[in-house]
Amino acid sequence: MENTSVRVLCPKLVFHKNETGLQWLIGSPFFPPLTIVSTVRCIHTLSPSDSPSPSPDLLKESEDLRALLLKGFDVIGALVIGNSNSEKNVNEAIDAASRLRKLFSNGGGDLENKETIGAFADLNSTGDIQFFVSKSESSNSLELVTSVVYEDRPEKFVWETGCLLRCEVPIRFPVYFPVENPLDAEKMYWRSTEAVAAKFKDPQAVYMVETIRKTSAEVPRPLVLRGAELDFQTDLSNIKILGKEDQSSDPKFLPCAHFCLKRKPDSQRFSAENADTIQVSVLLNNSEKSLKSIAPVAEYIPALEKARLLVVSFKLEVLCYVAKEIPVMYAVSKLIIPGLVDQLNSMKNIILPNLLTEHPQLRPYHFNPPGVLHPITVIYELNFGESEMKQGMQLFI
Repeated sequence: MENTSVRVLCPKLVFHKNETGLQWLIGSPFFPPLTIVSTVRCIHTLSPSDSPSPSPDLLKESEDLRALLLKGFDVIGALVIGNSNSEKNVNEAIDAASRLRKLFSNGGGDLENKETIGAFADLNSTGDIQFFVSKSESSNSLELVTSVVYEDRPEKFVWETGCLLRCEVPIRFPVYFPVENPLDAEKMYWRSTEAVAAKFKDPQAVYMVETIRKTSAEVPRPLVLRGAELDFQTDLSNIKILGKEDQSSDPKFLPCAHFCLKRKPDSQRFSAENADTIQVSVLLNNSEKSLKSIAPVAEYIPALEKARLLVVSFKLEVLCYVAKEIPVMYAVSKLIIPGLVDQLNSMKNIILPNLLTEHPQLRPYHFNPPGVLHPITVIYELNFGESEMKQGMQLFI
């Protein structure tokens, strides 16, 4: 029986010797199982009244991670930094990671049979981190990992395997509500958000995929995908990686590699800044051929009471990570669309408390923290200018 091995891509796991705590271990469905690409520090804990000992507030953590991590990365375990009793700490870490993974995925996917990593670092010891693996969500036993491989060229591993998808969608919500009942504005805005989220999966939605390649004369033609053609049911882990011999003549099954550079200049090292990036644009095609000749009809329905108009506007800017050999169709349905919906909901949660006053000026930014192999996304409130006192983000180690 082959020994279980953990592969670590991020620079050798580091922790502060005087600080206990929990770090989420981040992986990707496009990497071999038990591959750690980065870690994120847990910053939300339950109050003493809710939990006798410090425990992560998993609901807040999942909301933050859903906004912070690019689609294409997920939680695969947790690292505990403590003083003693490693087995108890590891069991708690694996339990927390399993519950967070379920929240993070909105309950989707087959999580029962996915392995989860639990790791422990003793503040009183100079030894290496101990890794354990739970083979399934329902398993009560832990397997000690005796083989830990630190990748020599992690950037090459990440960016030779995958590329980035980028999608921008300007959003503008007109919200009418009765002046005498301002709370109705929140209900209207909530319903408007749900309607926009549903539009992304509408059969009449159209996604145009094209390369952002400016250094090559061989630019592939854009690909048009219609909402009716997309597959929203297949789990990412069940999607077949396409080899050259498997590639279909059907444009829907073109791999993402079709829109990537075949050869890169030697001067371009492997990094997120030099990664292949594919642009995805969202369009709505509401025009259909009609068997009858009809004329448009407009109907005027006056408001029953005095009403007020609010306009909420912002831009969604989503970045995703995908294996180059994954068909573009699945990259759109399983990464781009969920990413748009999650960011739309994040914007909604920030705007709702101030809906009837001054709206926050929200802007998603993507950047690479030092030592992290992949970009992250942070939503900034531009109202604060250069001040970041009210800006919140998870800390990478």
